[in-house]
Amino acid sequence: MKVIPLYKDEKSLIRKALLANKAAQFGLYEKYSSKMLAVCKRYVRDVQYAEDVMIQGFLKVFMRLNTFKGNGSFEGWIRKIMVRECINFLKTNRRLVFKGDVQYRESSGSPRVAMKADAEYLLQLIDELPKGHRFVFMLHAIEGYKHTEIAQLLKISENTSKSKLSKARKILQKKLELQRKKNEAL
Repeated sequence: MKVIPLYKDEKSLIRKALLANKAAQFGLYEKYSSKMLAVCKRYVRDVQYAEDVMIQGFLKVFMRLNTFKGNGSFEGWIRKIMVRECINFLKTNRRLVFKGDVQYRESSGSPRVAMKADAEYLLQLIDELPKGHRFVFMLHAIEGYKHTEIAQLLKISENTSKSKLSKARKILQKKLELQRKKNEAL
Protein backbone atom coordinates (compact mmCIF):
# COMPACT_ATOMS: atom_id res chain seq x y z
CA MET A 1 0.00 0.00 0.00
CA LYS A 2 1.36 3.41 -0.93
CA VAL A 3 1.06 6.17 1.64
CA ILE A 4 0.32 9.63 0.27
CA PRO A 5 1.36 12.52 2.51
CA LEU A 6 -1.61 14.71 3.38
CA TYR A 7 0.40 17.89 3.79
CA LYS A 8 3.55 18.69 1.87
CA ASP A 9 5.17 21.25 4.09
CA GLU A 10 5.61 21.93 7.76
CA LYS A 11 3.90 25.35 7.70
CA SER A 12 0.76 23.80 6.29
CA LEU A 13 0.84 21.11 8.97
CA ILE A 14 1.25 23.74 11.69
CA ARG A 15 -1.61 25.87 10.31
CA LYS A 16 -3.93 22.86 10.15
CA ALA A 17 -2.85 21.63 13.59
CA LEU A 18 -3.67 25.07 15.02
CA LEU A 19 -7.24 24.45 13.84
CA ALA A 20 -7.26 21.17 15.83
CA ASN A 21 -7.00 19.05 12.68
CA LYS A 22 -6.18 15.59 14.04
CA ALA A 23 -4.53 14.41 10.82
CA ALA A 24 -2.18 17.42 10.84
CA GLN A 25 -1.38 16.90 14.52
CA PHE A 26 -0.63 13.26 13.80
CA GLY A 27 1.53 14.36 10.86
CA LEU A 28 3.61 16.59 13.15
CA TYR A 29 3.83 13.80 15.70
CA GLU A 30 4.95 11.32 13.03
CA LYS A 31 7.54 13.74 11.70
CA TYR A 32 9.17 14.53 15.06
CA SER A 33 8.36 11.70 17.48
CA SER A 34 11.46 9.59 16.83
CA LYS A 35 13.82 12.56 17.25
CA MET A 36 12.03 13.75 20.37
CA LEU A 37 12.04 10.27 21.89
CA ALA A 38 15.81 10.24 21.43
CA VAL A 39 16.00 13.59 23.25
CA CYS A 40 13.82 12.29 26.09
CA LYS A 41 15.87 9.08 26.40
CA ARG A 42 19.03 11.15 26.91
CA TYR A 43 17.50 12.63 30.06
CA VAL A 44 15.11 9.91 31.24
CA ARG A 45 16.96 6.61 30.99
CA ASP A 46 13.94 4.33 31.34
CA VAL A 47 12.39 3.99 27.86
CA GLN A 48 8.84 3.69 29.15
CA TYR A 49 9.15 6.86 31.21
CA ALA A 50 10.87 8.60 28.28
CA GLU A 51 7.91 7.68 26.06
CA ASP A 52 5.49 9.02 28.69
CA VAL A 53 7.45 12.26 28.92
CA MET A 54 7.49 12.57 25.13
CA ILE A 55 3.71 12.10 24.95
CA GLN A 56 3.25 14.75 27.66
CA GLY A 57 5.61 16.98 25.71
CA PHE A 58 3.58 16.60 22.52
CA LEU A 59 0.42 17.37 24.45
CA LYS A 60 2.06 20.64 25.51
CA VAL A 61 3.24 21.24 21.94
CA PHE A 62 -0.32 21.03 20.65
CA MET A 63 -1.76 23.05 23.54
CA ARG A 64 0.83 25.82 23.02
CA LEU A 65 1.10 25.67 19.25
CA ASN A 66 -0.35 29.17 19.02
CA THR A 67 2.74 30.52 20.83
CA PHE A 68 5.11 29.35 18.08
CA LYS A 69 5.91 32.54 16.19
CA GLY A 70 8.01 31.05 13.41
CA ASN A 71 11.27 32.54 14.71
CA GLY A 72 13.77 29.73 14.44
CA SER A 73 13.06 26.13 13.62
CA PHE A 74 9.91 24.35 14.66
CA GLU A 75 11.98 21.31 15.60
CA GLY A 76 14.07 23.45 17.96
CA TRP A 77 10.90 24.83 19.54
CA ILE A 78 9.58 21.29 20.12
CA ARG A 79 12.97 20.18 21.45
CA LYS A 80 12.90 22.95 24.08
CA ILE A 81 9.50 21.80 25.25
CA MET A 82 10.72 18.18 25.45
CA VAL A 83 13.85 19.09 27.41
CA ARG A 84 11.81 21.12 29.89
CA GLU A 85 9.31 18.30 30.21
CA CYS A 86 12.15 15.85 30.93
CA ILE A 87 13.61 18.12 33.59
CA ASN A 88 10.20 18.63 35.20
CA PHE A 89 9.62 14.87 35.20
CA LEU A 90 12.97 14.18 36.82
CA LYS A 91 12.47 16.91 39.42
CA THR A 92 9.07 15.64 40.48
CA ASN A 93 9.60 11.89 40.18
CA ARG A 94 13.19 11.22 41.09
CA ARG A 95 15.83 12.69 43.30
CA LEU A 96 19.17 13.56 41.78
CA VAL A 97 21.56 10.78 42.76
CA PHE A 98 25.27 10.69 42.04
CA LYS A 99 26.67 7.51 40.48
CA GLY A 100 30.03 5.81 40.89
CA ASP A 101 32.79 5.11 38.42
CA VAL A 102 32.37 4.04 34.81
CA GLN A 103 33.17 0.55 33.59
CA TYR A 104 35.36 0.63 30.49
CA ARG A 105 35.04 -1.44 27.38
CA GLU A 106 37.32 -2.01 24.46
CA SER A 107 36.45 -1.66 20.80
CA SER A 108 37.95 -3.57 17.93
CA GLY A 109 37.36 -4.14 14.25
CA SER A 110 37.13 -1.80 11.31
CA PRO A 111 37.61 1.98 11.65
CA ARG A 112 33.88 2.52 11.08
CA VAL A 113 33.02 0.05 13.86
CA ALA A 114 35.69 1.64 16.05
CA MET A 115 34.22 5.13 15.43
CA LYS A 116 30.75 3.87 16.31
CA ALA A 117 32.12 2.14 19.41
CA ASP A 118 33.98 5.34 20.36
CA ALA A 119 30.79 7.39 19.97
CA GLU A 120 28.84 4.84 21.99
CA TYR A 121 31.57 4.84 24.61
CA LEU A 122 31.49 8.63 24.83
CA LEU A 123 27.70 8.58 25.16
CA GLN A 124 28.07 5.96 27.89
CA LEU A 125 30.55 8.21 29.72
CA ILE A 126 28.17 11.17 29.45
CA ASP A 127 25.28 8.99 30.59
CA GLU A 128 27.23 7.90 33.66
CA LEU A 129 28.13 11.40 34.83
CA PRO A 130 26.46 12.42 38.08
CA LYS A 131 22.95 13.59 37.15
CA GLY A 132 23.43 17.25 38.01
CA HIS A 133 26.62 17.38 35.97
CA ARG A 134 25.09 15.34 33.15
CA PHE A 135 22.08 17.63 32.82
CA VAL A 136 24.21 20.76 32.67
CA PHE A 137 26.65 19.14 30.22
CA MET A 138 23.86 17.92 27.93
CA LEU A 139 21.94 21.18 28.06
CA HIS A 140 25.04 23.23 27.29
CA ALA A 141 27.16 21.02 25.02
CA ILE A 142 24.45 19.08 23.19
CA GLU A 143 21.33 21.25 23.29
CA GLY A 144 23.17 24.58 23.10
CA TYR A 145 21.58 26.29 26.08
CA LYS A 146 23.34 29.25 27.70
CA HIS A 147 24.21 29.17 31.40
CA THR A 148 21.48 31.71 32.20
CA GLU A 149 18.88 29.43 30.57
CA ILE A 150 20.25 26.36 32.35
CA ALA A 151 20.17 28.20 35.67
CA GLN A 152 16.50 29.07 35.15
CA LEU A 153 15.54 25.57 34.03
CA LEU A 154 17.29 23.77 36.87
CA LYS A 155 16.69 26.50 39.46
CA ILE A 156 20.39 26.86 40.20
CA SER A 157 22.72 29.83 39.99
CA GLU A 158 24.56 30.64 36.79
CA ASN A 159 27.86 30.02 38.57
CA THR A 160 26.67 26.59 39.70
CA SER A 161 25.85 25.78 36.08
CA LYS A 162 29.33 26.85 34.97
CA SER A 163 30.92 24.89 37.80
CA LYS A 164 28.99 21.70 37.01
CA LEU A 165 29.90 22.01 33.32
CA SER A 166 33.55 22.45 34.18
CA LYS A 167 33.50 19.46 36.53
CA ALA A 168 31.67 17.33 33.96
CA ARG A 169 34.30 18.16 31.33
CA LYS A 170 37.11 17.33 33.75
CA ILE A 171 35.50 14.00 34.65
CA LEU A 172 35.10 13.13 30.97
CA GLN A 173 38.65 14.21 30.11
CA LYS A 174 40.06 12.18 33.00
CA LYS A 175 38.13 9.05 32.03
CA LEU A 176 39.05 9.43 28.37
CA GLU A 177 42.71 9.86 29.31
CA LEU A 178 42.56 6.73 31.49
CA GLN A 179 41.04 4.80 28.59
CA ARG A 180 43.70 6.12 26.18
CA LYS A 181 46.48 5.00 28.55
CA LYS A 182 44.79 1.63 28.97
CA ASN A 183 44.60 1.20 25.17
CA GLU A 184 48.27 2.18 24.77
CA ALA A 185 49.28 -0.44 27.33
CA LEU A 186 47.67 -3.14 25.20
